[in-house]
Amino acid sequence: MSTVNIPRLDLNNYINGSAADRQQFSDEIGKAFNETGFVTITNHGLSKELIDELYAQVKNLFTQPDAVKQKYEIPGLAGQRGYTGKGKETAKGFKTPDLKEFWQIGQTVTDGSPIKEQYPDNVIVEELPAFNTTTREVYKKLESAGIHLLRAIAVYLNLEETYFDNKVHNGNSILRTLHYFPILDPDSLPADAVRAGAHEDINLITLLIGASADGLELLTREGTWFPVKAHGEDLVVNVGDMLQRLTNNKLKSTTHRVVNPPREQMKNSRYSVPFFLHPVSDMDLTSLETCINAEHPKLYPDITAGEYLDERLREIGLKM
Repeated sequence: MSTVNIPRLDLNNYINGSAADRQQFSDEIGKAFNETGFVTITNHGLSKELIDELYAQVKNLFTQPDAVKQKYEIPGLAGQRGYTGKGKETAKGFKTPDLKEFWQIGQTVTDGSPIKEQYPDNVIVEELPAFNTTTREVYKKLESAGIHLLRAIAVYLNLEETYFDNKVHNGNSILRTLHYFPILDPDSLPADAVRAGAHEDINLITLLIGASADGLELLTREGTWFPVKAHGEDLVVNVGDMLQRLTNNKLKSTTHRVVNPPREQMKNSRYSVPFFLHPVSDMDLTSLETCINAEHPKLYPDITAGEYLDERLREIGLKM
């Protein structure tokens, strides 16, 4: 039987705790990210009311007619803002697209930084003004939580606590609202069609606000699939490939997927909202010297975050 270490950690212990509390949090998140790449987080700054409102707005968005949603699908943006329709994203190494549609919200630069020119404007849903305001509030709260988590990770890596701060300030982070649509005729699907094929995330860390149904699974080191469940409003947080590269595989970007539900539940929608915490595009992802030694030789060529993101978007079919 596989032993999977997915601890439930209280972020308030890191933000407002004693020196001992903070060190324990850092040690525990580092150990989990070293072993399985996943933790769940409580006291992350999002109230139950805000999460409930978010999911209400997400459902409102995806119940809009296809003609409404499709007018927000912007050619040339590689899905980075606005709507991406069904059959557009395929997990790396798969031929069959995922059974999903999604909407993406990006960074809003408010401090006059010239980096604003690098980012397309967010797409405003004219029909649902509350969707726009709610998702922006959630974006900022998750970005703040993510910065605190990265500080704890920096401490675990024996870096300055604020090592990541200037790398993720005005970073290219994405809030993705996801709809895994009902599977009305399962017999017509290709045999390998799933809600989200097995994949690793591209970014530094991902913060997932629950989901409306089960289905998320991670691949253990023993090669078995293990269901990931969060308590109530907890966040599920996992390592992305950028952080794995930076740490020369010390922290694990664990393969995960979203499986199709049992046949009797296939006609139900599933919604989820991940926040992909990205750095600025010129962040150097060269593996840290402290993570390279005789037992752990350097595994990756040097690359910037922007170059790596571009490479991966092409691999999953969002960019030509």
